[in-house]
Amino acid sequence: MLVDIHCHLDSREFESDLDLVIQRAKEQGLKVIINNGLNLETNKKTLELSKKYKIIKAALGLYPTDAQSLELNKIEETLNHITKNKGKIVAIGEVGLDFSYQPDIKKQIQVFNKVIFLCERIKKPIIVHSRAAEKEILEILSSSSIKYKILHSFSGSKELIREAEKNNFYFSIPPSIVRSSNFQTLVDMVPISKILTESDSPYLGIKRQERNEPANISHTVKKISESKRLNVDEVKNIIFLNYQKIFLK
Repeated sequence: MLVDIHCHLDSREFESDLDLVIQRAKEQGLKVIINNGLNLETNKKTLELSKKYKIIKAALGLYPTDAQSLELNKIEETLNHITKNKGKIVAIGEVGLDFSYQPDIKKQIQVFNKVIFLCERIKKPIIVHSRAAEKEILEILSSSSIKYKILHSFSGSKELIREAEKNNFYFSIPPSIVRSSNFQTLVDMVPISKILTESDSPYLGIKRQERNEPANISHTVKKISESKRLNVDEVKNIIFLNYQKIFLK
């Protein structure tokens, strides 16, 4: 009963062995893998994957640094493509803000507000990237009417974790929790009713510089079970129920 709510299996790192990656995921108990698009090209690839593999569900998005480099007509084309395919997706993602390297803050926020408006209109959960912009993400999203807001790989301070939890955000935790004190602290602080699992494949794996894949979600669940002092099956069931509550309608 494992779920991976955020990954990028359309990446070229999986071109040669995606069937085996999917097989290993199933062998580890994965029931759902939500592939997240980053731009128009990867959104189209994500839809193709969801057609080919029953286990894969589609989330379509516009990554903040991709959005930053696009002209307005291309941004609108991407958002219109998401709207057109709203019946084929379970969420909007990966979207958000990234202020880590030479950001055009004004443009990123303008585009993110467009994404939020779209998300409110088509009533989908939102999967959010917030690198070096955690405070701004919480400020912007806390006033939106989006029902389910998932913070992917959140690296905010303890104060921001408390604020996000108070405002009913969810948190998705990657396999790198086995080596990350930040994610361990987050899981300690947040009730399990607000936790989901992700791989962010091919990133955020158990070992640095090693390709990650959805099968490694089993390591995330084990670490969460240790933190919460619950057995692994309890954690699997609770997180699967969280997934169902958010993504199945």
